Amino acid sequence: MFRLLSLAAAAVLAIGQAAIAADRHVVVISLDGFPASYLDDPEVSIPVIRSLRDAGAMADEGLIVSNPSVTWPNHTTLMTGLHPATHGVIFNGLPQRHGAGQPATVEREKTQQELVHVPLLFDILKRKGLSSAAIQWPCAAGSESIDDNFPAIPYAAERYITPRLLAELEKAGLWEKYKNGGAADKDAVRVEAALRIIKDRMPRLLALHLIELDSTHHQHGPDTPQGRTVANRLDGLIGDILKALNEAGVRDKTALFVVSDHGFITTTKTLNPNVAFVNEGLIEVKDGKIAKARAHVIPVGGIGMIYLTDPATREEDRATVRRLLEDAEGVAAVLDPADFARLGLPTPDAHPGMADMVVAAKEGYAVGGSFTAKSVVTKKKSPGGTHGYLTTEPKMRALFVASGAGIKPGSKLPEIENIHIAPTVAHLLGVTLDRADGRVLTELLDDAQ
Repeated sequence: MFRLLSLAAAAVLAIGQAAIAADRHVVVISLDGFPASYLDDPEVSIPVIRSLRDAGAMADEGLIVSNPSVTWPNHTTLMTGLHPATHGVIFNGLPQRHGAGQPATVEREKTQQELVHVPLLFDILKRKGLSSAAIQWPCAAGSESIDDNFPAIPYAAERYITPRLLAELEKAGLWEKYKNGGAADKDAVRVEAALRIIKDRMPRLLALHLIELDSTHHQHGPDTPQGRTVANRLDGLIGDILKALNEAGVRDKTALFVVSDHGFITTTKTLNPNVAFVNEGLIEVKDGKIAKARAHVIPVGGIGMIYLTDPATREEDRATVRRLLEDAEGVAAVLDPADFARLGLPTPDAHPGMADMVVAAKEGYAVGGSFTAKSVVTKKKSPGGTHGYLTTEPKMRALFVASGAGIKPGSKLPEIENIHIAPTVAHLLGVTLDRADGRVLTELLDDAQ
């Protein structure tokens, strides 16, 4: 009898949870390049984000991001709960090898099917009959699961945006503004697209990615007046989203996650490994171009992906690269495939586009791809900023705030890994990911909602 009552109680609880999930929405807003440190910086005016933090959940020391700490890999982690070793996105594009002696390349106009090795959360929701929208979300071009898709694919958004959404933006005169405007104009159009979707057909999941702060930090560096101004502008755009949720009557049914994909570091010098490779004869230059390369680096901000292209000399070349770089100025570490697993990166055996070695720069140095620079280390004309550093670097920590339906007010953790975001969002929507490296952040959830 007791067992029957227990089963009945469990069934009632499950029905209640299902009913809550069926009535819930989640909005994930990613502010590209927004450092965790801005959340408590008194010089950064972000009252809307701080009000969400105070009413909801936060991570004291920010969000631990995935390697490499760049945009496409981390946005894919945010929508899979997996490290790049499994989801397969290791660049802002698709790396391609081209045979012995030929440098690898990274191609950017690629679809989700070409880039991502696993389903995204949008795909899981589609299977369950749940709607979604993605605005400027990387690695989602060509998705068959997203109801309103405005993908982050350089110079080709018009070919991949959902026709209905494109028609609406064109009719409102916003598409011309998007095509011809600067970074602030483009973010404004992205938000306007989100506002229209919220008003007319609020999806179960809305993912919005805003990028002006990233470009500003690259140009001027973090902790600058320019960066603080953009952070304040983004805060206002989030306020517009909250207003739209209120007007659509779904604010009390919506959980909001305001996150970022990486932090930023000020850089004053550039590390040019390819110059060392030219000097050593590993790269041959002809007519100002690389004619042959047994070893070459593709820069990823604070790290460089090193490709050893000739199988016949690979181990010899590996030893040479290590000798050239290991104790060089600006180098923090030189890593081999044996190190990749602990960094959440795939090996070249598991992922054909993965590099054979990784060089990690010290703080203040960015890795560059030049093979014609005057020296291996060059000084920048003016400070700038970059990311891509190993995520053990505290300044790579990203923003994390969650608030609203299903989020426990006043809850906090010392730090949160970004692999936990997708499982938690999925749980709030009543679905489960096929697999994940992360888990549901039950500490931040309000069981009463």
